[in-house]
Amino acid sequence: MASHDQFQRFIFENSQVRGAWVKLADSYVEITSQTPYPAPVRKLLGEALAASVLMTGTLKFAGTLSLQASGSGPLRTLMAECSHDRYIRGLARFDQPLPETESLDEMLGQGKMAITITPDEGQRYQGVVPREDDSLARCLEDYFERSEQIATTLALFCDGERSGGLLLQRMPGATEPDDDLWQRVTHLASTLKPDELLGLESETVLYRLFNEETVRMFDADPVAFRCSCSRERTLSALQAIGQDECYSIIEERGAIDMDCQFCHAKYQFDRTEIDRLFHGHVLH
Repeated sequence: MASHDQFQRFIFENSQVRGAWVKLADSYVEITSQTPYPAPVRKLLGEALAASVLMTGTLKFAGTLSLQASGSGPLRTLMAECSHDRYIRGLARFDQPLPETESLDEMLGQGKMAITITPDEGQRYQGVVPREDDSLARCLEDYFERSEQIATTLALFCDGERSGGLLLQRMPGATEPDDDLWQRVTHLASTLKPDELLGLESETVLYRLFNEETVRMFDADPVAFRCSCSRERTLSALQAIGQDECYSIIEERGAIDMDCQFCHAKYQFDRTEIDRLFHGHVLH
C-alpha cells in the first residue's frame, strides 16, 4: 500500500538539478472535510496544498509559506499554507453556481495570486504569481522563472480524495551537461500520470521516470494537518481591530465570538478579557 502524507526531496547526482515529491491523503481529507466543497473546489484546493508543501522544500529557515489567490469569479478565495516542518492548512471561499469546467481562469476570474513567505524570525516577503496560464502548475512555473530565475517544472494532481505533486528545478550555476539532463528529466516528468503519482510509493514513481539517471533520495518527511490558531493569536487579531470596535461588539452582544476559518475552533472573549487586552487590568 502506498504511504500517506509524505514529502521527499531528491537530487540528480553530480548536477545542479533537484526535485521534490509529495502525496497527501489523510491531511487533505481532513482539511476538505471542514467545509462541503464542490468537486472543482476540492480539486484546486488539493493542488494548492500539494504546491505549498513542494515549495517549502526551497526554504532555508523556519517559517511558513502560503499560496493565496483571490478573484472576481465564483472561487473568491483560495489559500494553502505549509510550515517548514510540513504542517499544512488551507481553505477556499466560493459562490454558487460554479462552472462545470475546472478552468482556473473561470473559477477565479480577474484577480491576483501571491506567495507569502513568513520566517519565524525576520521580515515577511511576498511575491506576485503571474496569472497568464489556465493552470496552477504553469502559473507557479512562471513565478519561479521570473521571480527566482530558477527553471522549474511542476506537476500537480488531485482526484478528490488524494492530492500530490512533483517538482523539478534547474538551479543557478548549472553547467552544459546539466542542459541535456534537464531536457531529459523534464520530458520524462511530462509523461507522469495522475494514478501513478497518487497511487504509488515515491521510490517506484522516481524509478519509473528516471531509472537511467543517478538519483539520490533524502529521508521522507511526514505531512499533517495542523492549524496554528490559538486563543493568544485570536486576541492579537482583536487587538489589531482596535478597542473601539471591540467594545462596540461587547456592548451589543455581551461577548466577542470568533471562529477559526481553517479548523472551526471557537473562541469567546468577555469584557474582562477585553479590558485586560487593552488596559492590562479590569476596568471598574
